[in-house]
Amino acid sequence: MSTDTSASGGPLRGFVRDHSLGVAGAVSAVALAAVFATAGGLVPAGLLPRAPSGVVEAIPTVNAVVSLAAIATILAGVRAARGRDFVAHRRFMLASTALFGVFLVCYLYRIALVGTTDFGGPAVVERFVYLPLLAVHILLAVVCVPLVVYVLTLGATRPVAELFDTAHKRVGRVAASLWVVSFALGVVVYALLYLVY
Repeated sequence: MSTDTSASGGPLRGFVRDHSLGVAGAVSAVALAAVFATAGGLVPAGLLPRAPSGVVEAIPTVNAVVSLAAIATILAGVRAARGRDFVAHRRFMLASTALFGVFLVCYLYRIALVGTTDFGGPAVVERFVYLPLLAVHILLAVVCVPLVVYVLTLGATRPVAELFDTAHKRVGRVAASLWVVSFALGVVVYALLYLVY
């Protein structure tokens, strides 16, 4: 008995399609483990190539710009989906994912090399404004990873017509909303750390 995998894009794509939730969970777990390992100082800085100090210092500003661009592409992707322009929706959401990837690589690279940045403002602002904003930003970023990976997995393994029979729209709506808020809070955290104080 032969199995025709050409219609589904091959055996790997077929497996991912049939196990979208499990694959998304596994990919998310690996990604978050890598993030927490790097942020927790478990990745030795000596293993990474050292960029010039000006490049490392510019990363927070670059990431703020990347975050603003990601907000724009996410909102454009949501608008395209509402307008039933699913080709544009896919492009915008893939662009958002690529921007998130750039953000994450830059952020983790800087964290691995120089660690976190201490808040330079008053203790009362740190305790009641900065730390709560940072905590919500981090929490939303962590929550977004499995949601976004799941929605991308569904979108990458099915034609548009079949996505209406999946959780893509429902989960995607939640993921996009949380993603925008997380990116926006990241920009506010950047402003507090590097512009205001």
